[in-house]
Amino acid sequence: MERGANEDSARTVAIIMDGNGRWAERRGLPVAEEGTKALRRTVEAAIELGVETLVVYAFSTENWARPAGEVDSLMDIFGETIERELPDLARQGVRTRFMGRSDRAPDELREQMARLEEETAHNDRLNLWIAFDYGGRAELVQAARRLVEAGVDPKAIDEDALRANLYAPELPDPDLLIRTSGELRISNFLLWQLAYSELVFLDRLWPDFGRDELEHALADYANRRRRFGGR
Repeated sequence: MERGANEDSARTVAIIMDGNGRWAERRGLPVAEEGTKALRRTVEAAIELGVETLVVYAFSTENWARPAGEVDSLMDIFGETIERELPDLARQGVRTRFMGRSDRAPDELREQMARLEEETAHNDRLNLWIAFDYGGRAELVQAARRLVEAGVDPKAIDEDALRANLYAPELPDPDLLIRTSGELRISNFLLWQLAYSELVFLDRLWPDFGRDELEHALADYANRRRRFGGR
């Protein structure tokens, strides 16, 4: 599949990267670092398969409730991912941006995130959005709060006004959402943006996800007819 070859192909894909913990537990390992390798090969496959924007759910607002040791390990893995995996993707033309909150992340991790965003700002081969400390409800609450604080007339509030105050207003609505691990829910991810997205749920843990799974999901999407509420 070549970029631009199929008008029915998904240009914007969202992924809930679920199953790291179960993958590690089954093997008697700490929280799986294999997930970072899965991210890299998925991004590289997305480029080859014509995806233009990829948004992944890395850490939710609810994940802070996990045991402190597990959260600390996840923060370390995020930092290592930024240092080890993402620079090579940047050399391949990937622009990386983060959406959600960053104020609760460790100082060093925040600096790494800001530096990567700055260094990749002019890349345009693929847009990679990483949702970190993200919650869909929190995003909508913040958007409403911004409108109130700006003194916007209630009669002037419409979908465009609310979208402009989301974490990442320029993020296109996903054509396709993929969730790994076999769970059948969206877990507070992109509640506004997923309104008309096609959903694919895969019974495969995230560290085992790769090109074949992505290609299968894209082929599934291409065979569907999107109605956007119409017939």
